[in-house]
Amino acid sequence: MTDKPHLDEEALAELQDVMEDEFEVLIQTYLADSRTRLDSLRQALEAGDADAFAKTAHSFKGSCINIGAPCLGALCMEAEQAGKAGNLDAAEPIVQAIEVEFSEVTTRLKSFGEST
Repeated sequence: MTDKPHLDEEALAELQDVMEDEFEVLIQTYLADSRTRLDSLRQALEAGDADAFAKTAHSFKGSCINIGAPCLGALCMEAEQAGKAGNLDAAEPIVQAIEVEFSEVTTRLKSFGEST
């Protein structure tokens, strides 16, 4: 597990300043996109497709880092490395950790938008 924060609130605040009224749309798009990526990770894992798993984890990692979710990004990097190594046995607990962290990030992002 990583010691990175769930949210980079400073980066999120900057993003919110730049995006203004579109910030909420950005958050909703990120959350919907992330749910799709999580489904894709699960499907690739179940199919035993290490390449697809690594590629999905890589793109998920990028969107997490861009939105300001460093802990989730770090977990996606672990998943990507497991996929690249072809070690999908190690990937199952990482996907579970990603799901737990995504739930936490979802809750925090929703309250972040409300508190600012």
